Amino acid sequence: MNIVDELKWRGAVNQVTDEDGLRELTNEKQISLYCGTDPTGDSLHIGHLIPFMMLKRFQLAGHHPVIIIGGGTGAIGDPSGRKTERTLQTESQLEHNKKALTEQMKKLFGTENFTIVDNYTWLSKISMIEFLRDYGKLFNVNTMLNKEVVASRLDNGISFTEFTYQILQAVDFLHLYRNNDVQLQIGGSDQWGNITSGIDLIHKVEGPETKVFGLTIPLMLKADGTKFGKTAGGAVWLDPKKTSPYEFYQFWLNQDDRDVVKYLKYFTFLDQDQINDLAEKVEKEPWKREAQRTLAREVTTFVHGEAATKHAEEISQLLFKGDIKDLTTEDIEQAFKSAPSVDISADVVNIVDWLVNTNIEPSKRQAREDVKNGAITVNGEKVTDIEAEINPADHFDGKYVVVRRGKKHYTLAKVTK
Repeated sequence: MNIVDELKWRGAVNQVTDEDGLRELTNEKQISLYCGTDPTGDSLHIGHLIPFMMLKRFQLAGHHPVIIIGGGTGAIGDPSGRKTERTLQTESQLEHNKKALTEQMKKLFGTENFTIVDNYTWLSKISMIEFLRDYGKLFNVNTMLNKEVVASRLDNGISFTEFTYQILQAVDFLHLYRNNDVQLQIGGSDQWGNITSGIDLIHKVEGPETKVFGLTIPLMLKADGTKFGKTAGGAVWLDPKKTSPYEFYQFWLNQDDRDVVKYLKYFTFLDQDQINDLAEKVEKEPWKREAQRTLAREVTTFVHGEAATKHAEEISQLLFKGDIKDLTTEDIEQAFKSAPSVDISADVVNIVDWLVNTNIEPSKRQAREDVKNGAITVNGEKVTDIEAEINPADHFDGKYVVVRRGKKHYTLAKVTK
């Protein structure tokens, strides 16, 4: 199957400048294509991941992906998807973020048949006079104003700096076409105006018959209409220090039946038969959640590797069984990073008093009742004696006490005093 047709089957195509032309080109030869990201932070989140998943599909089909880590454009700020001006970053912030994003990309794409570039290396060499004469003269202000990314900002105002962003991105495409033989740019749906600006520039400079193309990815929404990739705890990051592999795994494992097949198409490299088989199981045996487990396993392995995925699955199994005493201190930090937490001292305290002091129980009467009824588990051990004591030094290097009330309500007590 042609790569364009596969992307369409996966629901991953929003707009293409010339679908038939791109299909013909990718049938004829292995092409170079690119996607860019500005170093506005030191990690991508899963919303950013979507166009790079498409880039990875091209790589697996034998094509050559080029990724721009935008040190130049990142110093300016992309107005896309924003209502106000970005805060300009310092040079040291940009350098830190560029290094971190470069390492993430290497992890996702490997080291073969893959190129990373920084647009600062060419944009920084363009003088003001060159910018205005060689590029500014080729852009019509009326056309620029009609681009959605600019038009949406006119009511609140947009600086000349951010207004010129589309010119810089167009220069990127021209540079990569000339120096890296790049013929396709991929981006999110909000990048359509910037992408077409690049194609227009190339056609003006290199000739109208030049074969260059643009492709955007649809805006992804969940079945309930909310934006994909956000949780109560915020964004789901690729950096394991920001979102642990366990949390990352759980995010995918907890997806709605109405969304899971769509995400299997977008975020995994399973083929059509495998995905269709899982879709059938969602319909006939949804309680088994096999599609969700497969999704979680595949995406976590892609981002964090097999060892991290296996570890996340082991933590999940132990938590499901309530057998947390076999977890390490590091496991506890991963598993309960987003759980309700309280700060405690290292003092040894009677369990009833301790439960009330931490607000896990509303009163001593309720605390005594829950302990006697076996509803309280401390560090994986059920406690039924109201005279028992909590000693934080007993488990998890004296850093944590994990309490479960009932079957599902966990609280992480952190020794901070």
